[in-house]
Amino acid sequence: MLLREVEYVKPSSVAEAIELLVENEGARALAGGQTLINVMKARAASPDALVDLNGLEELKGIDLAPDGTLTIGAMTTYSEIVASAEAKARPILGEVCAQIADVQVRNRGTIGGNICSNDPTNHLPPLVTAVGARMTILGRDGERVVSAEEFFLGVYMTAVGPGELLTRVTIPAGKGDGFAAVTLGVDGTCIANAAASIQDGSLRVALGCVDAVPVLLRPESADADAVREAVRAAGLEPPSDVHASSEYRRHLAEVLAVRAAAQAAERAGG
Repeated sequence: MLLREVEYVKPSSVAEAIELLVENEGARALAGGQTLINVMKARAASPDALVDLNGLEELKGIDLAPDGTLTIGAMTTYSEIVASAEAKARPILGEVCAQIADVQVRNRGTIGGNICSNDPTNHLPPLVTAVGARMTILGRDGERVVSAEEFFLGVYMTAVGPGELLTRVTIPAGKGDGFAAVTLGVDGTCIANAAASIQDGSLRVALGCVDAVPVLLRPESADADAVREAVRAAGLEPPSDVHASSEYRRHLAEVLAVRAAAQAAERAGG
């Protein structure tokens, strides 16, 4: 289906982009466009204007601090993360980005777009939740930082409000991470996924595709029985659709959480 007529604006700075979003309530920020354009074609969204963030160097790049903290610009593409020497300080990032769709999508799709769309089947919301990422949001009134746990509010809903932009994602140092997913084919979206991270001896597991937002769990250990018990105690009620029943997704949540936790424990040194 063809797009309906829509105004297209390409700002020259982040400040200009924010002003355009503030002045036009019907405007939407355009990142990689891998989700938004398809949603517009399906007439599920009909913005009055698209504010194209491509070309804004302020929103790109990957910086590795001496303490191992990674700062990733919201308009950094999946392919750039996969190829980045700095991002290899947290290998799970490149590994997961390399699993997203196909090379064409990875060359256009961005970390900020993936996170801000908050499609429950996306790879990155559970991952940034598990690793304890922080999101920096900029608006006309200034900048604020939101934890991943507070960032995701509902299906396609995040803490980024009208007239605001996600500018960067900050990920603390670490190496004990894991990720597991069951997808629709090799390049398809997730039926269920799980990310895990061990930080300061504590395990965090985030489940995707089982609720409107990533479900964060804190099992007592990475032992399989402890992880299964944490998943069961969460009282999950996943949605059913043509790809999987609620019962099957609940089963996958346990299996994938155990796999992700085992990988995290192995990388953390046991």
